[in-house]
Amino acid sequence: MSHLKISVQRFSLFALFSFIALPIWAQSGTSGSNYLAYMLGAAAVILLLSAIAMVSSNLIGIKAQEMGVDTDAGDMSIFPKSAGKKPAYANGSGITFLKKGYDILLEGGAATEVEPATATRFAVQPPNFVGISPIPKVTVEIGDEVKAGDVLFFDKKRPAIKYCAPVSGEVVAVNRGAKRSIAEVVILADKEQKYREYPTFDLANGSREDLVNYLLESGVWPMINQRPYDIVPEPEDEPKNIFVSTFDTAPLAPDNNLVVAGRETAFQKGLDVLGKLTSGKVYLGLDARGDHAPADAFTQATGVVKHWFKGAHPSGNVGVQIHHLDPINAGDKVWTMTVQEVITLGALFSEGRFNTERVVALTGAELKKPRYVRTYQGANLGDLLAGEPLHEKARIVSGDVLSGKQKTRDNFMDFRADQVTVLEEGDQYEMFGWLLPLKSRPSISRTFPNFMVPDLKFKANTNTHGEQRAFVVTGQYESMLPMDIMPQHLMKSIMMNDFERMEGLGIYELSEEDVALCEFACTSKQPLQALLREGLDTMREQG
Repeated sequence: MSHLKISVQRFSLFALFSFIALPIWAQSGTSGSNYLAYMLGAAAVILLLSAIAMVSSNLIGIKAQEMGVDTDAGDMSIFPKSAGKKPAYANGSGITFLKKGYDILLEGGAATEVEPATATRFAVQPPNFVGISPIPKVTVEIGDEVKAGDVLFFDKKRPAIKYCAPVSGEVVAVNRGAKRSIAEVVILADKEQKYREYPTFDLANGSREDLVNYLLESGVWPMINQRPYDIVPEPEDEPKNIFVSTFDTAPLAPDNNLVVAGRETAFQKGLDVLGKLTSGKVYLGLDARGDHAPADAFTQATGVVKHWFKGAHPSGNVGVQIHHLDPINAGDKVWTMTVQEVITLGALFSEGRFNTERVVALTGAELKKPRYVRTYQGANLGDLLAGEPLHEKARIVSGDVLSGKQKTRDNFMDFRADQVTVLEEGDQYEMFGWLLPLKSRPSISRTFPNFMVPDLKFKANTNTHGEQRAFVVTGQYESMLPMDIMPQHLMKSIMMNDFERMEGLGIYELSEEDVALCEFACTSKQPLQALLREGLDTMREQG
């Protein structure tokens, strides 16, 4: 059936070209006029059949959604696409095939070796935490010596939640932002790290309440992310489920198989701790895209429900995985953690210390040597990029190119970031760039011949190739987001401040990273991530 669909498309194109060219042939005589009439009739029939097929496919998809069929895991149409083959190494666990999404292939991927970083300054930044007081209570002063795990500040609204030092050293700055808000607490790290001592916790016999208090005092608690809203959870809350995605499909994202190497014990211990924090399930999202199985730390993990995902970005997003495993409904609270945060959690129990060591991918075509480095949470970007002769038109991003934040060399990595991307600033105009697509660039549009070379990598820049325009309906968002959500209607409901429609259209299931690809594809150049955050904050404030 898929071959039939391709044939219909090709016949339609042929008929269209014939419709344009045949008036010229018709001038040669009566036979040409008859030929033109026949071709126009054939084109009309083909176009009519194509329209009927398209409408039928859409109606089948709508009916499937009404019946509760997962339309993203399987293609519901009269011309079904192949969902793909389940890899042999995925036997024994469920698998979800995602047909929507798009992989942006960029130059500047990190080499597979991990090098020690030269970073000496680290910071914890209160603005990284949604909902925290703009001016939290800072418990240290400039010149104080701290150990890794010592408290730096706490939220005045929720004083039980402590934010701790990622490294030992001297507090050298407490930088402020707008309206005297606390922007960052900076530490000059010791050459030899010192760690705060913790009493041993009996995970097998300790109560959940004691475990929560132990995590609150240790500094690990802020690493837990609650959905909806992407906030640090309340200590008294118990999540419906906990989700961990073991792979990242964002452009140039770090390989978690490399990240977990040598830290397998800490990762498993972290999963064991998560299992004590919920009466529900701990879900582990596994990568089924490759020819080889992921790391044993993931595939052999115990005490969790493992599920495989295969598809283009954003299949690695934990929000997409939640949607297909156990969606978030009104009133639900689920928790998520990244692989590196689970390792830090496990190290607290297996090593007895607050160890924020992490592997960071330095990526991007503007780097002389893209690579992995081993450092600590919140490292200074200038220190990490030392030795890289970046020109003045290079943009530094903490995170990936879709959902990361623009930074400078003087800034620090965000709390959850494990990637730095450096790309060219796109501040130049391209004359008739939309009309004469001569230069290849990352794009979902087939105006550019990218689809003919699917493995082609691009040297991207930050140029948006257009300004913000009328918010038109294109269907682009729906093809980018493998979730049973209508993002365009959701965004318009946010702009209208319609609480009921926001809830009904699934705002609780989304985070900024989930709509980042939609923003990339948006013809109207709408700031979808900022819009979504505005809607989430509104819903959170409404309670």
